[in-house]
Amino acid sequence: MSDTRHAIERVLADRILVIDGAMGTMIQNYGPSEAEYRGERFADWPSDLQGNNDLLTLTYPDLIKGIHRQYAEAGAHIITTNTFSSTTIAQADYHMEDLAVELNVEAAKLAREVVEEFESDTQPMYVAGVIGPTNRTASISPDVNDPGKRNTDFVELATAYGQAAEALLEGGVDIILMETIFDTLNAKAAIYAVRRLMRERGIDVPLMISGTITDASGRTLSGQTTEAFYNSVAHGRPLTMGLNCALGPDALRQYVAELSRIAPCYTHAYPNAGLPNEFGEYDLQPDEMAEHIGEWADSGLLNMAGGCCGSTPEHIGAIANAVAGKAPRRRPEIKQAMRLSGLEPFTASA
Repeated sequence: MSDTRHAIERVLADRILVIDGAMGTMIQNYGPSEAEYRGERFADWPSDLQGNNDLLTLTYPDLIKGIHRQYAEAGAHIITTNTFSSTTIAQADYHMEDLAVELNVEAAKLAREVVEEFESDTQPMYVAGVIGPTNRTASISPDVNDPGKRNTDFVELATAYGQAAEALLEGGVDIILMETIFDTLNAKAAIYAVRRLMRERGIDVPLMISGTITDASGRTLSGQTTEAFYNSVAHGRPLTMGLNCALGPDALRQYVAELSRIAPCYTHAYPNAGLPNEFGEYDLQPDEMAEHIGEWADSGLLNMAGGCCGSTPEHIGAIANAVAGKAPRRRPEIKQAMRLSGLEPFTASA
């Protein structure tokens, strides 16, 4: 894995890499039926399964592999696994906790098969194993009448994340991607679990850590600014630190610029294709999205770029063209200091 890290770092120093786009959008566009979600294996499952997109890895693998292939054909260098909800915690909604390991292993294998089809000496490609935020938060009460209530805790999260990460590595991923982070304590549990796994195995897995600025307030759901969030998770020693989801590229730019300024690691960004309209659909067209991302590249803000909700292979193809041949962001020299964070960052002066 240390060899993988060094190989990716060499490529990042030379070019802007492209991350693939949304999986959910593509699945939604296809519109699998309840029967297709169930397949033969889960035909008699007692609860509804439609909407459990990760399950399609097992029941409709050709669909998932086909989506990966479309993104590879569009020019993506990073193919992400269909595992956003493949933890015991998230799968509990469908009473499928026992499938978490299998979902991660098989999803990683599908993505690996596609990468091996398309990679070459001139086209480096990698599989990023996705660990989503789960549908529970360790920092925020699910009950407005009981501020101290929690529906999960650090130990439960770390156990679930560690199990998912181990299974992703078994399936053959190159990178662990912690994405759409809205609660920093959840992210800390994931970092702890993955770092512990590395120590136990004696390996060095490249990490991508991706936070989510939830609205125009410029904060994560748990209340942190971009810099405060970075300070909170920098101990994870990420290969890349970035932002994804919630906002379109117009609203996200200022936070991408802030992260680019403060982070000594590589940076990434994959925004939504605009904000959803009244029908829950995304209207930002590929050329419009690429114009924004191209300007970010021209301004020296990016080492990786792609798309989140609403993005399609057409969006990723346009983004790939927009950043092709442009110089990657050069990592800044950051003065060593004690940097702390609550909701706001704090840097101790020398």
